[in-house]
Amino acid sequence: MMRGLIAVAALALVAGAAQAKVVTKTVEYEFDGVKLKGYVAYDDASTDKRPGVLVVHEWWGLDAYAKQRCEMVAARGYVAFAPDMYGDGTTTAHPDDARKMATATRANAKVWRGRAEAGLKKLKEQPHVDADKLAAIGYCFGGTTCLQLACAGADLKAVVTFHSAITPVPTEAEAKAVKPKVLICHGEADFFIKVEDIKTFREVLDKAGTKYEFVEYKDVFHSFTVPGADKVNIKGMKYDKAADEDSWKRMLALFKDTLGK
Repeated sequence: MMRGLIAVAALALVAGAAQAKVVTKTVEYEFDGVKLKGYVAYDDASTDKRPGVLVVHEWWGLDAYAKQRCEMVAARGYVAFAPDMYGDGTTTAHPDDARKMATATRANAKVWRGRAEAGLKKLKEQPHVDADKLAAIGYCFGGTTCLQLACAGADLKAVVTFHSAITPVPTEAEAKAVKPKVLICHGEADFFIKVEDIKTFREVLDKAGTKYEFVEYKDVFHSFTVPGADKVNIKGMKYDKAADEDSWKRMLALFKDTLGK
């Protein structure tokens, strides 16, 4: 709980007054018989169609931090939808529980990709969304989920990951199926991500001709976008203001290039 309050309070300062017009609501849907509780955010000052952005949560579940990021995206003029990857809106503040939930989800490719695709479908169904202009971003577990979506051939214009794992490494066929431009924002000091996995990952993408940019922040650790990340008492997790702000600006620049906004 403390982690979420610290992160949200800090992000509120970054988001600023622009969020005053953003409205939010819980959206219930399901995949394969499991009830899911997503979160949609958009600026209701306009009724025009606009690009949609899927915002996928960390291994903690669809918590306050994930919802705040969703609202920050909406404040930039997009419709943002945060899917529920665990079911019933389940969240946790305990690392052991988070690890179990993320591991269980990743272990079943059908469930992992299926829930992500179900979330993308709900985003497309939102009344203000231009279904031809979609992007997906994700943090940690969520970033890896976005890469899974891309490798499954999802109809996206852009994918952005923040301190995410890059395993399982895609096959050559999966890499060739990637349609969006991909931006991977990684902390050079993030020892949770193996250097050899990054090397293999990039080799596969290069061979497939995938359009991607790999940005590595020197001396930056895992969870660099999460204010108060070091309060979780997990060695190797630390917020970095410069990397957080730079990766956000790069994401917005990619959106402007691919979504036209």
